[in-house]
Amino acid sequence: MPDATRVDPSVLTTLLARHGWVRRGGSGGRYSRWAPPDDLEPDTSLLVPADRGFDDSVDLLEESLTTLARSGVPSARAILAALLVPGDEIHWRREVPGVGGAVPWGSETELREAATAMLAAAAKAGRARCAYFGARLDRHAARFLDRVLVVAPGTGAGLLTAYTPAPAERPAATTLVLALEALREAVDLQRATGQTEAFDNGVRLGLSRELIASVVLLVRGSEGVRVSLHWSAQVGPPPGFGSRRPVVEFSPGDLPALEAAAERLERSEPAVEVELTGAVVRLKRAVPGGEGTVRLRVLSGADVDEVRVKLADADYRVAIAAHLDGTPVRLLGRLERKGGFRRVAAARDVTPVELDEAERDRLAKTLRLRAGSAPEADAEDETD
Repeated sequence: MPDATRVDPSVLTTLLARHGWVRRGGSGGRYSRWAPPDDLEPDTSLLVPADRGFDDSVDLLEESLTTLARSGVPSARAILAALLVPGDEIHWRREVPGVGGAVPWGSETELREAATAMLAAAAKAGRARCAYFGARLDRHAARFLDRVLVVAPGTGAGLLTAYTPAPAERPAATTLVLALEALREAVDLQRATGQTEAFDNGVRLGLSRELIASVVLLVRGSEGVRVSLHWSAQVGPPPGFGSRRPVVEFSPGDLPALEAAAERLERSEPAVEVELTGAVVRLKRAVPGGEGTVRLRVLSGADVDEVRVKLADADYRVAIAAHLDGTPVRLLGRLERKGGFRRVAAARDVTPVELDEAERDRLAKTLRLRAGSAPEADAEDETD
């Protein structure tokens, strides 16, 4: 339960109003009395002080928090969670056929997977705008997801609420709102007129192939979905958003437009010329003297963890020597869209990077720390 000495009465009343609790009077300028929504628990009421300047303010807050903790009203738990976990609240609602309010297990799994993918896409777009990210910025998205909290799961079949850090991680939340609203407008325009340019224009607002794919996962197999957001009551809304509550809905009728848009954005993202430095972690070639494939754990030059590179014999030998010597290599090439920006084509100018002993130790430590989170190798990449 939240510490009453740290609870701001204005934040508590904001949360009560947000969740439909009804003000039933109170002494003007001193306290307000609140009752649960829809006449639930008629005997329950909260007496909340107007501010912390009164002698009994902490006692009244303590009583209100205790009442909420004991209440069976569903929103009481959500209010306590919002007080405990300062952050922006993102809500997903997925309507699926069920019996007696229960839904298939797989439906709840899809809801969690789609929400995870949506948050990851928003985190990436909050860092950089791209029509298609692929594996780029995966590590950044993973770090963001580690800081997202799901409080009091099981609030109902087809429902999920997450709290994203505010104000520290606001770019992800604000980008999610802008991108979803842009997507809704683009789908409406495409269905009404057949025009698809709005999807391209939405990229500058954070729309991406990955975000659209997460919406597709939410919508497919459902009767409709809703994504809404409450800005943190403690922090307040970000500049330019006002106090409005963003709400975006999608239906199965949107699926053809969504799926076509996801393909369009993926095709539109160009390859990227890179100069990257990486540690050689795998080597393979079919015959001596021929070209070979190496896997590099990227240290700098590209926003991906690992890449595959095909090298001619001379460059492959440089990679072998660097691997045996424990030094990274630097090369130029083109990071290809196909495969999620995990492959470098037209590699050239492969050279070892000289390191002193301290740098070698730091490199070894970095590789050990990242080894556990590295993606699984493709079967074709495995060393014989």
